[in-house]
Amino acid sequence: QVDLVESGGGLVQSGGSLRLSCVVSGHTLDYYVIGWFRQAPGKEREGVSCINMRDGTPYYRDSVKGRFAISREKANKTVYLQMNNLKPEDTAVYYCAFMRGVLLFRLWEVEAYPYWGQGTQVTVSS
Repeated sequence: QVDLVESGGGLVQSGGSLRLSCVVSGHTLDYYVIGWFRQAPGKEREGVSCINMRDGTPYYRDSVKGRFAISREKANKTVYLQMNNLKPEDTAVYYCAFMRGVLLFRLWEVEAYPYWGQGTQVTVSS
């Protein structure tokens, strides 16, 4: 059983910043991916960013490139998502999720991540 706990969400004005954290426990793998996904009311869950925990390679959704930065503390099994220049369209519940192994062709597929955190709300006002 892999456990993930997110934190760092909140209410921020357009143009502001937040940093989300995801702490992972319950496994001893070296090769895995942590993804950040978000879901707004009435919309499908979508990938935001993910990171190869083995080598730190980051991946981003086009709409957040240049604004968000994902990073990791490998030994602590912790992932951060620094979100800058936030926009109202970023408003959603943000989830971190665990992929066993590094399946590059499935990074953006919700179904490829069997373990999820509880979510943290991010609200960006205009």
